Amino acid sequence: MSKNRDLASYLNNVNMPWGKLFYQLVWAQLPKFNGLDILDFGSGFGITADHLAADNNVTAYEPDTDMPAMYPHNNKFIQTDAIPDGKFDVIICHNVLEYVSDREEVICKFHELIKPDGVISIIKHNHIGRIMQKAIFECNIDEAMSLLNGGESYAANFGKINYYDTAEFTSLFDIRKVMGIRTFYALQNNEVKSNPNWQDKMFELEMKVSEISDFVNVAFFNHVLLTRS
Repeated sequence: MSKNRDLASYLNNVNMPWGKLFYQLVWAQLPKFNGLDILDFGSGFGITADHLAADNNVTAYEPDTDMPAMYPHNNKFIQTDAIPDGKFDVIICHNVLEYVSDREEVICKFHELIKPDGVISIIKHNHIGRIMQKAIFECNIDEAMSLLNGGESYAANFGKINYYDTAEFTSLFDIRKVMGIRTFYALQNNEVKSNPNWQDKMFELEMKVSEISDFVNVAFFNHVLLTRS
């Protein structure tokens, strides 16, 4: 399968009810930004960059130049395949750090780019949440057991998932909040997600538990908000 066809399949998944719910939850969990300078680091299709550009000055960094061109954007923002200089009020980095070879270097770069009172939004894969999905949604007990025993996990379009702990940020940043995303809906059959009321009801349920630690610990994704130490 070609790279472009892989990206088309990924974009199709993003446009499904569960893909739309992911972004709805992410945007609801973000602080309300207005008139700020924002860097979306690893912006992918540019969906969040487009959303935030309605009220802010957004620079979207994405080295894979095929991705931004595949999504129709309603708002103007700077698109670049080179890490920009300057200072930003907000840095967005969603589902990116698992796939970079120099994570420590990138985290240090964030410290250089963020303003002293700025906010960084990180979304990261949660290893426990992945195991839950394998065992329940996919009914793949063998792979769930493999993950429990330290086995590797892969994302269809991005390769090996290199899980990391939020402790990697604490030498440079303070962790202000950790929230859960995809706590329940990754465990449901996709058939039920076509129900017209499903997204609204699941959004309410996910938001209800998004800051309850027991649920955060088993969510598929964790949303971490950081400030400079």
